[in-house]
Amino acid sequence: MIERLTPSAETIGGLVSLLIEVTAHGSSVGFMHPLSVEKAEAFWRKAMADGRVVLGVRDGSRLVGTVSVVLGLPENQPHRAEIQKVLVAVSHRRRGIARVLMLAAEREAAKRGRTLLVLDAVTGDPGSRLYESLDWNRVGEIPDFALYPDGRFCPTTYYWKRVDARAASLSGRPTSPD
Repeated sequence: MIERLTPSAETIGGLVSLLIEVTAHGSSVGFMHPLSVEKAEAFWRKAMADGRVVLGVRDGSRLVGTVSVVLGLPENQPHRAEIQKVLVAVSHRRRGIARVLMLAAEREAAKRGRTLLVLDAVTGDPGSRLYESLDWNRVGEIPDFALYPDGRFCPTTYYWKRVDARAASLSGRPTSPD
């Protein structure tokens, strides 16, 4: 079941653990390895307060997936949102969690009146293939845009997608990854 996450101590702890795990396993999500608990916690506390909606999936009490819908953009972009931090625990990958989170993020953005979404992903990574399978439009690739957590350069691809209010009310909304 997808839930909107609130900044409770338990949730922040789960987000911190997930961010540290995916960074340690090589995901280029804005941090270098090793990522400290303090740095990860500071990121999530600020992120939860900066105009974004953070959605998550739990397996029991463990947070195993998350996505952020960033709404706090400049005033000349009230129609737009950014999708960030699509993270899935290594043990729970290839189960459809990221797909369900992305669909929920699209609905959440549409529900909040956003009609244009953008995101970026490491070129060729599983995330890129997922976004393309969900009809995101590839803009282009920037070489050496960021670093993998081990310090190697990685290329980034930008994507966009239009959504509308109808997306927020589609029947058959997936609420679980399986």
